[in-house]
Amino acid sequence: MTVSEHIDALRKLMKERGYDIYIVPTDDFHQSENVGAYFQARTFITGFDGSAGTAIITLDHAGLWTDGRYFLQAEQQLSGTPVTLYRMLEPGVPSINEFLEKHLPEHGTIGFDGRVISMKNGKAYQEIAEKKHGHIVTSEDLIDLIWKDRPALSTKPAFALELKYTGASTTEKLARVREAIKQHGATTHVVAALDDICWITNLRGRDIDYFPLLLSYAIITMDEMKLYVDKQKLTEEMCNNLTAAGITFHPYNDIYEDLKHLDSEETVLLDPSRINYALRNCIPEGVSVVESENPSVLMKSVKNETELHNIEQAHIKDGVAVTRFMHWLKTHVGNSSESPVTELSAADKLEEFRKEQDGYLWQSFEPICASADHAAIVHYSATKDSNVPVTENGLFLTDTGGGYLEGSTDITRTFAFGNVPQNMKEDFTSVLLCNLHLANVVFPYGTTGGSLDVIGRLPLWKRGLDFNHGTGHGVGYLMNIHEEPARFRRYLGNKAPIQDIALEPGMIITDEPGVYIAGSHGIRTENELMICEGETTAYGRFLYFKPITLVPIDLDAVVPEMMTIEDKELLNAYHKRVYETLAPHMKEDERKWLAEYTRAI
Repeated sequence: MTVSEHIDALRKLMKERGYDIYIVPTDDFHQSENVGAYFQARTFITGFDGSAGTAIITLDHAGLWTDGRYFLQAEQQLSGTPVTLYRMLEPGVPSINEFLEKHLPEHGTIGFDGRVISMKNGKAYQEIAEKKHGHIVTSEDLIDLIWKDRPALSTKPAFALELKYTGASTTEKLARVREAIKQHGATTHVVAALDDICWITNLRGRDIDYFPLLLSYAIITMDEMKLYVDKQKLTEEMCNNLTAAGITFHPYNDIYEDLKHLDSEETVLLDPSRINYALRNCIPEGVSVVESENPSVLMKSVKNETELHNIEQAHIKDGVAVTRFMHWLKTHVGNSSESPVTELSAADKLEEFRKEQDGYLWQSFEPICASADHAAIVHYSATKDSNVPVTENGLFLTDTGGGYLEGSTDITRTFAFGNVPQNMKEDFTSVLLCNLHLANVVFPYGTTGGSLDVIGRLPLWKRGLDFNHGTGHGVGYLMNIHEEPARFRRYLGNKAPIQDIALEPGMIITDEPGVYIAGSHGIRTENELMICEGETTAYGRFLYFKPITLVPIDLDAVVPEMMTIEDKELLNAYHKRVYETLAPHMKEDERKWLAEYTRAI
């Protein structure tokens, strides 16, 4: 069936059930960033397979809302379908809520599966319906009724991380969470976010491609944690260890019924952005609810000493793999005696180098290997149909990562081959300056990432350029590659300023400015940064960033004349550290090459 046929089938059901609008988000039951095959309903109904976006289907119109990372990709994938692209946050483009208010008729009905809509969004949709004297229906998954060959829910086994990787036991983590529950004046904590549950239990799963997460829910009280999970995914040893920590096991979907029986004397702590609308509506009206961010969000974002040590080790391993990949590219692209290197074969080769490293599990997200103008699509993913050779005269962007037992990595490098036009080199150097300037800032404790974002953009702004995505995000420990709450970003949602939190020592955050010229090229340079404790002076406590990604910046695309003496010193110092750290792990020919590509300029 085509996208048009899918939409026709959905509209037929909508008419039968009296729906005027049906909403299909990207989310699973847990508001996860990436979702398993079973939950890719939005891709099914629109044909767009980016990781963010919401489809709105009316009886005579279909729209997809997505952000700036995916404008070009969505434009291409929606071409020839009846789905209209709505570029979020662009001038004149209505938000989802504005569209709903305008197009929902009086006494109309909005439908959606309440399990895949967040509590926060569900409430907003309900308010819109009430304004029009209409209502919402959340009990049906209409996509399930028309998706005849829908994949099954994952049944893959889970695995547990040892204390040498986590640095803290489940018992210790539960004690911290329970103390936070008390501080919120609550007695019970309902958790649906997979990364929060995995952090607390020290479990990881294989239920979502790339992200090692386990489909589960939890209810935490002062003396028990109920874990709602397919117990067949757990080994006997895992169950015994969790039982010793006061955890009991319950079927995955039983939480919906159990919440309906909460005692009226309970006070429930829950996170409105990390719990689905259906779960919230299962809590009886007489039960007090405290809405606040899950305490584990901040706890897991500030890594302990064990995790920080491990993460640095993971980045050394990854640095070896990606640097070997860079050496391989430089010696194989444009080699007339061999088959051309393509986007897909390059991605496969990088995976080979990562697999050589001890403790490597799998890629931490879908690799982005984009040649020439493909790199202007911020989250481009090569397919057999789109795959092209790596350009022999231009730029090749790779945004990839590895999942290691010691942590997750996320690195972007843009490589130059042959005769690179001067304008591309100038763009490359501007992006490099953005990266260097942000990585080397010193700032007082209490500073937010949003207030530092300008530093990671200023060299581009001076040339009238910018990029339509955040400058950086937090990174989880073998978990979500995008982890709240750390970020370099000024705006979110409707372009209102972000309610930012202060950056804390122990957080890991990316530094990834870029520039994207449609039809020509795309450039991004990304390192992960560790936030470290600096000096305390009469003026307060200061923090700084330590780059932990260790891979050369391609000097073949750098314009030294655009750099100050200080800029060159920063790059030279970084490259000196790259060489000293990686050289002992490299073969002799690789070391000679590495010395050339980390030379002082």
